[in-house]
Amino acid sequence: MDTSDVQKLFVSAGLRRLTKDLDALVKPSIRLVVTPADEATLQPEVSKFGGLPDLPADVSWPTWQGLPQSFIAQIRLQDVHPYDAAGVLPAQGILWFFYDAQQETYGDDPTNRGGWSVIYRKDAQGLKHAAVPAKLPKSSLFKAGSVQFTRELTLSQVPNLEIAKYDWSDDEQQKYDDLLANLLPQEKRAFRHRLLGNPDLIQDDLREQSQLISHGVTDDNDSRQKQLEAGVKAWQLLFQVDTDERLGMRWSSAGMLYYTITAEDLRAQHFENTWLILQAD
Repeated sequence: MDTSDVQKLFVSAGLRRLTKDLDALVKPSIRLVVTPADEATLQPEVSKFGGLPDLPADVSWPTWQGLPQSFIAQIRLQDVHPYDAAGVLPAQGILWFFYDAQQETYGDDPTNRGGWSVIYRKDAQGLKHAAVPAKLPKSSLFKAGSVQFTRELTLSQVPNLEIAKYDWSDDEQQKYDDLLANLLPQEKRAFRHRLLGNPDLIQDDLREQSQLISHGVTDDNDSRQKQLEAGVKAWQLLFQVDTDERLGMRWSSAGMLYYTITAEDLRAQHFENTWLILQAD
């Protein structure tokens, strides 16, 4: 599906007038199709979910509050590059994603910083298959999955936040919500793992929380809030990890993990500056 297909969907849904707003609503993403796999069959340094990471010799398995973090995924960026329509990810290297082994980090408090890790190496040669850390709980070691990539356009669930001059009627908003609900076929609604694009929100928009909490603001009366709100739209989705029971990944009550990053840090390849949010019903 491309932008012209989305435009046709709007017209058929009775939303021809709103096609003027498509540029603000549509973002390309990279969908990750994960298939459970025997890790022994996966080649070294390949893109994968779960199992054990292949780490540089000088990189230690990250820890949080005395426990090794759970390994979520390693993404070989050479694999991703042909699908990066926006061209914002590095063309080479590897990204590794980790998360709190206790799965109790929600990203709703400044003290959560350190409850996840994102590691990037442009030169990712001679990696070593990591051993299972002795203190990692068995339930925090996820099953391995192979990864394939595909392009997928995404539509924002919060058009009022995307459009500078939002002028939709209640009827138009309802028709748009109905379009979103039926946008993906049933077989694509499970395991919505993705890089970039609009997130599949379960609760509120991610950007304000990422901006304020990452700067230590949790109180509406904090004098810094108004100034920080100017930077809310600088944040975007980097990596979304859906609950995936096939791999043993379950985020609270069938929730989602979202790693967010500012456009500036993405351009500068400062992946260590991500913020993580867990949302669930």
